[in-house]
Amino acid sequence: MVLKKYLELFLFTAVIPLAWLGCTSSDKKMGSTKKGPVIQRNQPPAFTYNWVNTKAWFKEQNATPNTTTMDIVTAVNRTDVANLKSFDSILVPTSLTGDIGYYLHFPMQVPALNAVDKIILFNYATQTFAAYAFGELTYSGPTNMGRKADPTPVGLYFCNWKAEETISTFNDEWELKWNFNIENKVGTGFHQYALPGYPASHSCLRLREADAKLLYNWAEQWKLSDKEALLSKGTPVVVFGTYPFDGPKPWMALRTNPSALNITAASLEQTLLPYMSGIKESVRVQNIERLDTAEL
Repeated sequence: MVLKKYLELFLFTAVIPLAWLGCTSSDKKMGSTKKGPVIQRNQPPAFTYNWVNTKAWFKEQNATPNTTTMDIVTAVNRTDVANLKSFDSILVPTSLTGDIGYYLHFPMQVPALNAVDKIILFNYATQTFAAYAFGELTYSGPTNMGRKADPTPVGLYFCNWKAEETISTFNDEWELKWNFNIENKVGTGFHQYALPGYPASHSCLRLREADAKLLYNWAEQWKLSDKEALLSKGTPVVVFGTYPFDGPKPWMALRTNPSALNITAASLEQTLLPYMSGIKESVRVQNIERLDTAEL
């Protein structure tokens, strides 16, 4: 049994690096063996964006828009329901019949991520997040990240520990729901908090409560030994892009060009390229640790 186990480990570690060579042709080959479920998508017809008076729009919705409509409109305006009502005017797509991912600019498939079971991406420029499972867009939504004085550093992180409710290390009066830490030394994480519609946090990644709870349950924590030594890292998280703090909100460009913020799979792969070695290594260690657990 012991010999069999180490033979399996040897074969596993020998094969995985070959599967990761390159981000183009070899990744396409990996697509034939990816383990993720086929996602049925509801793509809306071609649409544009209208700039409308908020009170008039709510009146047209009989004061209470349906859940799907509200989900899309708050996401498009990078806000939550409570803050949306305080805006003078808002962006509203001419079609509200599609899945939310079609309104938030990330590509539906990223071949370079075909062998990554889970990863979360936060785009500073668009103030949106995307969760991918084996290269398929699985969840997306709005975020409000670090303000100009306390920006969220870009780079590769990993999900560490989580808590359904915790107190902010910056201000002990702030209660953070569905908090998932990604940088243990300084306390950075993603969690539920008010979304005013622009980067406003003290470096954390704010989410609507439904999105925070979803990622809280979806992402994986780090794994520690009894002595608190790190066995394997949790779900990788990449923060990228820059925000024009002294300029207009980037999504205002959608008023004249509905495709202004779209990200292609190729451009996203180039953005992720500096982090791929770290992502690959975490996946390799996670899989070896899972194999160890299965043999127990």
